[in-house]
Amino acid sequence: MSEFDPAELGEDRSLLLVDDDEPFVKRLAKAMEKRGFQPETAESVAMGKAIAQSRPPAYAVVDLRLEDGNGLDVVEALRERRPDCRIVVLTGYGAIATAVAAVKIGATDYLSKPADANDITNALLSRGESLPPPPENPMSADRVRWEHIQRVYEQCDRNVSETARRLNMHRRTLQRILAKRSPR
Repeated sequence: MSEFDPAELGEDRSLLLVDDDEPFVKRLAKAMEKRGFQPETAESVAMGKAIAQSRPPAYAVVDLRLEDGNGLDVVEALRERRPDCRIVVLTGYGAIATAVAAVKIGATDYLSKPADANDITNALLSRGESLPPPPENPMSADRVRWEHIQRVYEQCDRNVSETARRLNMHRRTLQRILAKRSPR
């Protein structure tokens, strides 16, 4: 368990967990309850937005990709109803572009799966005065490079020549990189 004081949570300990992975969200709810939160779960964008409208929580953990849409819609709904809500966006598809979009519309932090309850608690309670501790298993430099190339490739509508020009690299080199699997 994390080294934090449950008093840090404040008076309102309500927590909304939005994720379409039912076993994961149930485990996370139990773990967060043990840390002093009062979790409520939603397994879709529609359910998350409904809870955000009717009883906006003090804290929220929202998965980015849900079966019925984008978790950023829930983040926006939470921001409208409760501007002081501390929101962490959680995703298995971490990319710089989505992290920027999440923070721009009001997320407090952005974590890639797998994130455990300690990581999530630390992100929810961090106040930004200091840098959070380094992650236990950060992305490798090769993976970060690959993610960047993939993002530019997608933004260029999967046009290899245009992507190579924008990245200032040879087209054949880019084709070889794109043909390989993603690094760990």
